[in-house]
Order: sequence, then structure tokens, then C-alpha cells
Amino acid sequence: MPTGGSHDGGKDHDQSDLFLHGRLRAGDREAFEELYRRYARPAYGLAYRVTGHDLLAQEVVHDAFLALWRAPEAYDPARGAFRTFLLSLVHHRAVDTVRREERLRRRTERALNLEPTRDEDVAEGVVEEAWLAGRREQVRRAVSTLPPDQRTVLEMAYFGGYTQARIAEELGVPLGTVKTRTLAALRKLRRALYEREA
Repeated sequence: MPTGGSHDGGKDHDQSDLFLHGRLRAGDREAFEELYRRYARPAYGLAYRVTGHDLLAQEVVHDAFLALWRAPEAYDPARGAFRTFLLSLVHHRAVDTVRREERLRRRTERALNLEPTRDEDVAEGVVEEAWLAGRREQVRRAVSTLPPDQRTVLEMAYFGGYTQARIAEELGVPLGTVKTRTLAALRKLRRALYEREA
């Protein structure tokens, strides 16, 4: 969890934030570090409430502060307090992160072609089940050919139902590593399945 002091939200702090932001716009790293110390904790708390996960919350806070460092001019003092701007930025990024995780989960399921279809026609349902059973076996064989690190993340994501953040936590590796391995595994899997169909 990020470290950082609490913030009383008073006018003195607002003025101090404006002063630090002005220095930040001039490229002052110390001003950036002071703003981080002030707001890392409340930013993390907000990100964690939205994402419900420690690693995702840390990623959101990191990305938000990185965005602030790269484009400090995005904050317009005329539109409100710096604290409000920063926490709004964190909130938007946290919501986007949750949506991205859900999209990745659905994309993994689609890539593996294992989503059962809901169809009222019983005969089609039987055919569909038979097809899915065959498809599952093809997928399992294709998964077994993947390098161990890629196979592990894919099995945890699909067969275990884990999010990428949870996988990173379980394996003790960076979230970016899990994303890279998952993408590489899906590409190889798709290629292997297409070759079988050709």
C-alpha cells in the first residue's frame, strides 16, 4: 500500500497544493514527490474501494501520478481544488481498470471458444454440447503445448476463474508479466486451434 500523510482539506493546504502544482509544471521533481506524499494514501484508498484489489489499486495510483507528472497542465486551478482533480482522475482510472479486467476475462473465454450458448432448441443443445466437449479437448491439448509459465496463467485465468491481478498476487510476479504471458499464450493457442481446423 502506498505511504503518505493524511490531508485536512483546508484552504492553507489548497494554497500549498497550488504552489506545488506550479512548481510541478516547471518540472520540479521535489514538488511532485511532496504531492505524492500528500495524496498517495487517499488515492490508494479510493482506488481500492473501486477495484477491490490491492495490486489493481496500486497500479491505478501509479498510473494516475504518472499521468500527472507527464501532463501537469491537465489540472486547471480555475475548475476546483487540486485534491478534487487528482481523486477524480484516480476514480476514472479505477473504473476503467475494472472494466478492462472484465473485458479481458470475457475475451479469454471467447478466445477459448468455451462459452456455452443458450438455445431453447433441445436438439441443437445436444449438438452444441457434443461440439463443446470436442472443442474443450482440443483446447486442453493445445494448452498442454504452451510453455509452463504461459500455461499456468491461462489455466488460472480460465479454468480457475482468477483475474490477472489475483494471478500476479498468487504467483508473486508483476501484473505486467501476467498480461504479457496471457497475451502470448492466447496468440499461440489461437494459432494452434486454427491449424487444427485448417
